[in-house]
Amino acid sequence: MKKFLLACAALVLSTAAFAQILEPVKWSTSVEKVSDTEFDLVSKATIEKGWHLYSQNVPADGPIATSFIYDDSEGNFTIVGNTTEEEGHTIQDPVFEMEIKYFENKATFKQRIQVKEGAATVNGFVEFMVCDDSRCLPPSEVELTFNLPKVSVAASGNETAANVTASEETHVTETPEASHEVAAASTHDTVVKESVEGSDKSDSKRGLFTIFILAFLSGFAALLTPCVFPMIPMTVSFFTKQSKNKAVGIKNAIIYGICIIVIYVLLGTAVTGIFGADALNALAANPWFNIIFFVLLVVFAVSFLGAFEIMLPNSWANKVDSQADRGGLVGIFFMALALAIVSFSCTGPIVGTLLVEAASKGGIAPIVGMLGFSLAIALPFALFAAFPGWLNSLPKSGGWLNTVKVVLGFLELALAFKFLSNADYIMQWHILEREVFIAIWIAVFGALAFYLFGKIQLPHDSPLSHISVGRLGLGLITLTFTIYMIPGLWGAPLNLISAFPPPPNYSESPYGVGYKNAGGGVAAADSHEALPEGAHLMAPHNIMAFHDYETGLAYAKKVGKPVMIDFTGYTCVNCRKMENNVWVKPEILEILKNDVVLISLYVDDKKELPEDMKVEYVSRPGKFMKDFGDKWSDLQASRYKANSQPFYVIMDHEENSLIDPVGYTPDVAEYKSWLNEGISKFGK
Repeated sequence: MKKFLLACAALVLSTAAFAQILEPVKWSTSVEKVSDTEFDLVSKATIEKGWHLYSQNVPADGPIATSFIYDDSEGNFTIVGNTTEEEGHTIQDPVFEMEIKYFENKATFKQRIQVKEGAATVNGFVEFMVCDDSRCLPPSEVELTFNLPKVSVAASGNETAANVTASEETHVTETPEASHEVAAASTHDTVVKESVEGSDKSDSKRGLFTIFILAFLSGFAALLTPCVFPMIPMTVSFFTKQSKNKAVGIKNAIIYGICIIVIYVLLGTAVTGIFGADALNALAANPWFNIIFFVLLVVFAVSFLGAFEIMLPNSWANKVDSQADRGGLVGIFFMALALAIVSFSCTGPIVGTLLVEAASKGGIAPIVGMLGFSLAIALPFALFAAFPGWLNSLPKSGGWLNTVKVVLGFLELALAFKFLSNADYIMQWHILEREVFIAIWIAVFGALAFYLFGKIQLPHDSPLSHISVGRLGLGLITLTFTIYMIPGLWGAPLNLISAFPPPPNYSESPYGVGYKNAGGGVAAADSHEALPEGAHLMAPHNIMAFHDYETGLAYAKKVGKPVMIDFTGYTCVNCRKMENNVWVKPEILEILKNDVVLISLYVDDKKELPEDMKVEYVSRPGKFMKDFGDKWSDLQASRYKANSQPFYVIMDHEENSLIDPVGYTPDVAEYKSWLNEGISKFGK
């Protein structure tokens, strides 16, 4: 229940990015002499920080255990006993929710063998699974090669003498990120080559920076609400008057600001500990949770508009406030906690919005998000304490604070329909199609414009005798944005907000209102004589695409064109950006229409699989698929070691990648270059 309530208290903004899967383990092998005829085969795993490798013995229904297989088919050696391992760590695993033994940083495994004359190498395989605190990678299998010293054996009765005539050699097998292709690099080295170029590190850094900036701006917006802004002069005056001198006052105010940061960062840390990226990404694609997020945002919006206030129990504030009287560092901390509780009616909806948006990125994103938010809240208290003269330049509290709150309410209301739209699109209910969504946004932002111009009055609004220059400017910007959206009702692409409405093909008039279509909804100007079975035209660009992998591949073989797989999702914001901003460019559109066979696979497609197709996952043995989204996400994870969308692959008819796959590529020239390079390798 606790997890459910926390999930419901947060919501996922539509710019969520999906993390690419990695394989952060490198294996090296060596041989240790035990006696004249016995050797230990040593397999050492070097594990990247934050990841852990599981033991050879794990509970039932847990992760895939690490296991070793040694090829003794030629009879050159005999396996003695079982493969041994180090002590490792045994803890309550947060992913599988059971007590499991695992290794971090490094792990060493040893298998003793007894050799015969002529034995030179021992080949083997290791199958393993690695996880971090929020997600697990698909099971991997890596080839191992052990180079034995040369051994000459002379038998006399029951006695065996062995002479080592060569020094011990070391063999290294590397498994870089996202890799399974094993190739012989030399007589002593085998390298698993990288098949997918890992761009997720830079994407991750960029995503964290975006989260921080978004959170900081949100914190600044919260600062300008009636729950927080009046506290600035009151709190700063308290510290300066109660302190022995100015230096002490500044120090206490800085500590106060640090305590605010600590409180919110602890909140982000708690979310990071309770939730994992995979769980929250799943929520982002779950229609029922999208409906819950819609309801929550509407409640937040109505609260901001003045219908009621969302408040924590007064007893909490009273207990915390009594602790603030203790003085010293403890008292200052409880003063900061009191601010967080008292201001919850204004900050709660904003914090809730940020938390799951950040948590959906995985890793430390919730901590980074709360750091940005709290920093914006805390900075003014430290700065105004250091420069108390600045307080005179602060605008006086008044009706404008409530205006900020109301504006935030309208924004929350507009965002709410994005989540309802996600649910409708995933389930293909066709209730909130593109035109309806745009009409709702026009109504919401039009109402906001009228409010800013003083034509609409809401509860708690002060009498408006005149409109300030700032309010007038914001009203004009809002009105301009509202007018900009109107042509979208007739098929305009609306590139500024392309990631928010449903795509153009999910509408009452995919080709624009009044556009005459040929039979079957195909535009007459660009109709096909006969679409192949299983194909459809993506409106409004008329790109022919398949939704089924096998059907699309069969057609590509028939027409002799390379295949482009588009791993996408109904709720994938960056997918819509690519389709609406990149694919529409003439130079890209021509390639997609004429030079490749496009197969679009929706990883969040909730249509149920036929019973005979509900097979076991390749990437998650022991788990069984339920819908088509499961099938396509498993294909992406098991074959390409990636789970981010969009994810584009160009391959030949033997299903070999012609070029390294790419993800979100908003640069048109870069994307065109990637397409051309992949296509040019087809048939060579």
